[in-house]
Formats: sequence, structure tokens, C-alpha cells
Amino acid sequence: MSFVRRIFVAETVGTFGLVVAATGSMVYDAMLAGILGLGFVALAHLAGLWVLVTVFGRYSMAHFNPAVTVAFVITGHAHRSQIPTYLVAQTLGAISGSVAVLYAFGYHGDLGLNQPDVSYGIIPVFGIETAATIILVSAILCVVKWRLHAVIVGLVVGGVVALDVWFFGPISGASMNPARSLAPALVTGIGDYLWLYFAAPLLGALVPSLLYRRLQCAFMSIKGRSPSQT
Repeated sequence: MSFVRRIFVAETVGTFGLVVAATGSMVYDAMLAGILGLGFVALAHLAGLWVLVTVFGRYSMAHFNPAVTVAFVITGHAHRSQIPTYLVAQTLGAISGSVAVLYAFGYHGDLGLNQPDVSYGIIPVFGIETAATIILVSAILCVVKWRLHAVIVGLVVGGVVALDVWFFGPISGASMNPARSLAPALVTGIGDYLWLYFAAPLLGALVPSLLYRRLQCAFMSIKGRSPSQT
């Protein structure tokens, strides 16, 4: 299998699994009238991403998220020519995941649709969603830089997402992922705040990735090399 096909398959299946874990846990909790609670949903994110990143990281770096893809292109971990492959795979995987959740559990909890608590005000909610993504992308760039074992990488990424969901989910929805937000919005037909879940994660991905790139350039200039020579 070619490199591009490996990326496409890994990102499609991985994003499918992410959406099933993320939204499926919310839908299942809604089926049970919320008795499992936010802790169950956060743990589902942790377990799902731990497994998915561990399994698929070697094939596609386990983006499963357009915001992460943008960050990796900026930092040089992915090439811009790969963007269409990643984005198409992530979109197909996410939509398939939402359809699978619908058929597995039925229509409950708006299929795990991300919804902000607008009582806080839309600007603070936007800021929180952006901050949650900054934390996630920063953690991802750190574990990639340190070249940790795939199992540890999966645990760190899953753990950070779970913590973001736990602390920020009730306020902003804690999507951090345009594909994860797009899928249930398309299947349910509810897209009122979809703009927020596109703009905030992408903005949140830019901050740490541009800083990483800047620091990388500074380090390489000190050593007398450009980043392209590494």
C-alpha cells in the first residue's frame, strides 16, 4: 500500500473511531438519562484516543483532526501536499462515525453535537475553545518532539483531551476538532454554532505551531542551519 493510501485509511478509520468514542459516549449517557455523567464521557475520550493513537500513529501520525493537520504542516511534520488527503479522510471518517452512532444507539442527545453554553457569552466561550485547542496541540507537539513511545503518546493525547472535556466541555463543548463537530451537525441538521467549532480550533492550532516553528528557526540559526536542513 502506498504512503498516501496508508494515510487515508489510517485517518479515515482513526477519525471514525474518535467520533464513535466521543459522541457515542455522550449518546449512550443520554440514553440512560445522564446517570453516567461527564466522567464517563471524558474516560471514553481517553480510552478511545489511547488505543487509536497507539495503533495508527505509525501510519499517519494520528491527526484525526484538521486543526492538528494544520499545525503539523506549519511545523514541518507534514507536507502541505498531504492536506487534501488528511482532510477528506477525516471528514469521511467523522461522518461515518456519526451515522454509525445513530444506527447503534438511535437519536439521543443530538448525537453528541457540540453545543456552547452561551450564558457565559460567546466571546468567552470562543476563548475557552481556543485555549482548549492550544493546550491539546501544545501537548501533541511536545510528545512528537520528545519522540516518546506510541503507547505513551496515545496516553498523553487521550489524557489531555479527556481533561479538556472534563474542565471545558460544559462551557464550550470542548470539541477542539472541526471534523468531530461537523459530523453530528450534518447528520442532525443542527449547525448553529458550527462556525465556532471551525474557527476556534484552527486559531488554537496556529498559536503553538507558529511558536514551535519560531523556536525551531531560532535554534537552527544558532546552530548555523535552517529548519529545511534538518
